Amino acid sequence: MQLKLFIVPVKNLALPEGEMNGFLRSHRVLAVRKEFVADGENSFWTFCVEYLESAPAGNVPTGNKLPKVDYKEVLKPEEFEVFSRLRDWRKGVAEQEGVPVYVVFTNEQLADMVKKRAGTKAALREIEGVGESRVEKYGAAVLERLVFNPVPG
Repeated sequence: MQLKLFIVPVKNLALPEGEMNGFLRSHRVLAVRKEFVADGENSFWTFCVEYLESAPAGNVPTGNKLPKVDYKEVLKPEEFEVFSRLRDWRKGVAEQEGVPVYVVFTNEQLADMVKKRAGTKAALREIEGVGESRVEKYGAAVLERLVFNPVPG
């Protein structure tokens, strides 16, 4: 049995919340104990997760895992080009911030941005799971990369 502690501030909760949700999805969780610490605008939740040490990442049982999507098959070629550009940008941001890539945005969120051709911060907010803090933090950079090159022909 192992323990992992998460602190999720009431303000700007998107990144730590995403990290915790990713952890919970990829481990066999035995119990979660939570406490709310009230300290005005510095209030936060603490979560103590009790879990079983399991096989290395990637060997997670597929029962709880979503099927893998090949976005090259799902997206049109010009959309996949934009999707790839967004993934490359996301990888750099995640490395800089020391967080997993899905904490920045998931592949599904990036694909939705591309498919919906989100051109404004308001449109980014409409993507499922993308909240105000991520729009404010990453929105301008995402919108710069959501540019489609004209299709020849």
